[in-house]
Amino acid sequence: MKLLFSVDSKNYTDDLPTIERYAVRAVICKDGLLAMQRGRNGEYKIPGGGIEKDESNEEALGREVLEETGLHVIRGSIKEIGEVLEIRKDSFDKGQKFIQHSYYYFCDVENIVSETAMTEREMAQGFRLEWETLENIIAGNEKIVKADWQKRDQLFLKWLNGRSSSEWNGHTI
Repeated sequence: MKLLFSVDSKNYTDDLPTIERYAVRAVICKDGLLAMQRGRNGEYKIPGGGIEKDESNEEALGREVLEETGLHVIRGSIKEIGEVLEIRKDSFDKGQKFIQHSYYYFCDVENIVSETAMTEREMAQGFRLEWETLENIIAGNEKIVKADWQKRDQLFLKWLNGRSSSEWNGHTI
């Protein structure tokens, strides 16, 4: 997958043990709006998460979108956007270097919404499905962005906003 950009905090040393994580993220466009998870504090999160062992990226994308939003991905609609690479000291174990590979995809969803199966952390933060314009998402997140995942999502959304529709594999927002 094509590397879109890297985010390197440079807050680690190269002698630290390294942990790598692989995740998928879904860009779902409908009627000029994006499907996002929105937290109680107003932050927008791109649906997606970790790829489980023996799971394809497409399977992980469908599972994560369903768990977090209740939306059902149409498998044949999945199209690669690219990878964002994050390198930083691990948030949970400061004695480790953390490398996050986030694979972004455009996809369409069916016209049904099922019950979500969010993590306890996501439920505690009040995440829910919300459809919003790209411009409003970027503007809203500008006031809130603090955590590493928020910075990554915000940088990706700004990158996406700077692309022409011809670069969006036929998808329009």
